[in-house]
Amino acid sequence: MFCYQCQETLHNKGCNVGAGMCGKKDHTSDLMDILIYNLKGLSTIANEAIESGLDPKSIGKFVSESLFMTVTNVNFDDDRVIEQIKQTNIKAKELAAYLSSKNKAIPNANIYEFETKEKALAASKDVGVLSETNEDIRSLKELIVYGLKGMASYYDHASILGFEDESITTFMINTLATLTKSLNTDELIALVMKTGEFSVKAMELLDRANTSTYGNPEISKVNIGTRNRPGILISGHDLKDMEELLEQTKDTGVDVYTHGEMLPANYYPKFKKYEHFVGNYGNAWWLQTKEFESFNGPILMTTNCLVPPKDSYKDRVFTTGVVGYPGLKHIADRKDGKPKDFTPIIEMAKKCQPPVQIESGTIVGGFAHNQVLALADKIVEAVNSGAIKRFVVMSGCDGRHNTRKYYTNVAENLPKDTVILTSGCAKYRYNKLNLGDINGIPRVLDAGQCNDSYSWAVVALKLKEAFGLDDINKLPISFDIAWYEQKAITVFLALLYLGVKGIRLGPTLPAFLSPNVAKVIVENFDVKPIGDVQQDIELITQGK
Repeated sequence: MFCYQCQETLHNKGCNVGAGMCGKKDHTSDLMDILIYNLKGLSTIANEAIESGLDPKSIGKFVSESLFMTVTNVNFDDDRVIEQIKQTNIKAKELAAYLSSKNKAIPNANIYEFETKEKALAASKDVGVLSETNEDIRSLKELIVYGLKGMASYYDHASILGFEDESITTFMINTLATLTKSLNTDELIALVMKTGEFSVKAMELLDRANTSTYGNPEISKVNIGTRNRPGILISGHDLKDMEELLEQTKDTGVDVYTHGEMLPANYYPKFKKYEHFVGNYGNAWWLQTKEFESFNGPILMTTNCLVPPKDSYKDRVFTTGVVGYPGLKHIADRKDGKPKDFTPIIEMAKKCQPPVQIESGTIVGGFAHNQVLALADKIVEAVNSGAIKRFVVMSGCDGRHNTRKYYTNVAENLPKDTVILTSGCAKYRYNKLNLGDINGIPRVLDAGQCNDSYSWAVVALKLKEAFGLDDINKLPISFDIAWYEQKAITVFLALLYLGVKGIRLGPTLPAFLSPNVAKVIVENFDVKPIGDVQQDIELITQGK
């Protein structure tokens, strides 16, 4: 095992013994190395097949789902990963047959032919991250792969809602195939930037999918207390699962609460019609081992952010989609256009005690780009009058490390003429603080999930236009980003592609950035690690 794809990797160097910091066992990590290796080989054949006329829709969906499965805290189940590996073998043969039918040559592709789990684990050391011995080449390749993983997760959510873009999946396939070739650093850096370009496209697609289906998020007061009825807690990111669960729990006497990254579901107009949709319960993903216990009812994990469950509540956790964990009950995918069947969760909920209230009151959110742009005149006026001196984008991920208190301390100590723009679970570090408002504009504007970081790119570009600027970096906006996993890397690459400079990134710079690669990124984009709270605040207020 060697894995350094998340921020909490051991000693900021790499998890390499027994299990990762995320709780993933070494054998599961090794199997995922085989899966990524096979996806590259499969993509080599798929790339040729697409150029020969194959409709990329089906293979694109498989590749994106497979990449999503390997994102941190998504799947811990060896059997599910093994099945996905076997499917790469099957699909490679199908693609080869397609090429033969077109009288096309079948390209040489390295694909591990799965025999037994034991043989696969023995072979994994030859195909894992460290199989690339050049540190800088490895660093750039992994940066691209992690960007693709995040991109795949966003694409998967969009495609579930019926929104697809063949150019995105074709790019994923082409890039995976390209990574099997001998590339120099300049070629890889160009591919990093191209990954940023398609990251923007994937986030825009998902934004369009969500808002077209459920309406533009509205400024909303979200209840964080409980009611005296049994409840179901839904976590993750998948809004289609949210919709189907709400519909199936109508008139059952069971309430529905969001957790973690599902909080922004409370902002969408289409979900507000459900009277049994109570609000949000708890905080960021890493606190679930405490909060799931006190909730009392069943929990549905729709995407990533699963922490290995404790025995005390393990029997109440259900997974669905690409999520998996040994011993947990799994809700099967949709078939023939029919919704998922959440009956087992609903029936369990009816027999459970109501959730224990852990906090009370409300929090405000729903400031996605459509809502913020509706306030554009008010914002421009506040900036021109000096009431707002600076915006600070503090989007991204939360995590367990004590160093993440930095973001709470920054939020508490920023000047009162500063507005925080947030999205992702990083907001839980400060979204319940009483920071007040500026001329009626709350000092914390929450756009939504991590993928909704796209909103801040839209807002920044519109403000650049409103102020008549020729460079996004001339806006009074600073970026102080927290990251944890690969979806945050996708957002980071999107920002680099859009030309944003001066990003502060923490709690640490990614371990997978070699010193030379980190130097290139720092020199070209002025990316910097977070530092002392007061010093950073002073520099932020100066636009540095």
